[in-house]
Amino acid sequence: MLEVLHLLSFGLALGSGFLMVLGLIRPVLVLWFLDRFNRLKVIQVYGLATLVFLGLSFVIQVIESYPLW
Repeated sequence: MLEVLHLLSFGLALGSGFLMVLGLIRPVLVLWFLDRFNRLKVIQVYGLATLVFLGLSFVIQVIESYPLW
């Protein structure tokens, strides 16, 4: 079960990282839901999401490798 959560969080981190790179090229493609879009907003939104998902993935991996008995 933890392996699935680890893979899901890592996949979401990769996806948000890809969207951040795409948004640094053309911000309108990824920030279409905001009234203003610039590269700083892309870094704030998708950079934070990438860091959160990578952190979650790391925590799950540590918990997964810790023996319960």
